[in-house]
Amino acid sequence: MLELDTRTSLLDLLRERLGLTGAKKGCDHGQCGACTVLVDGRRANACLLLAVTLDGVHVTTIEGLAADEQLHPMQSAFVAHDGFQCGYCTPGQICSAVGMLAEVEAGWPSHATADVTGIPALDADEIRERMSGNICRCGAYPNIVAAIAEAAGL
Repeated sequence: MLELDTRTSLLDLLRERLGLTGAKKGCDHGQCGACTVLVDGRRANACLLLAVTLDGVHVTTIEGLAADEQLHPMQSAFVAHDGFQCGYCTPGQICSAVGMLAEVEAGWPSHATADVTGIPALDADEIRERMSGNICRCGAYPNIVAAIAEAAGL
C-alpha cells in the first residue's frame, strides 16, 4: 500500500516512487507523448493522470512489455528499424504504438480512416495520424512508421 499526496501524477509515482524511469517527463502537459503508458490496455499520458484515481487499474510501462527477457514484438521492430535516435521518446512511442494497434483491432477509426464502417485499413498515413500525439524531436518518424508497420504485419 502506497501513501500518496492526492496531487501526485501517475508519471511522478512511476519515476520517483517506484523507480520505473522508462516513461519520460517531456512537457508535463500531455502534449508530447513521452510519458505514454498503457492503462488497462489503453494508451494514456501518465503526466495527466492522478495516481490516486487508478486504484485497481492495470498500468503497463515500457518495462512491463517484455516477457521473460523476450522483447515485445513492437520493441523488436523498433530495434530492427532503428526507430529511435536519442531514445528519449522511444518508450512512449512504443507504448503508444502497442495501444494504437489494439485500437485498430477493435475497429476504432481515426481522422485518416477512409471507411469507418469496418476494421480500419492500416497504412502509413493511418499510422502517422494515430501516432500524431507522440513527438520525436530527432525526426525518426519514417523509421517509427516502418517499425509499427512491421509489428502490425504489413
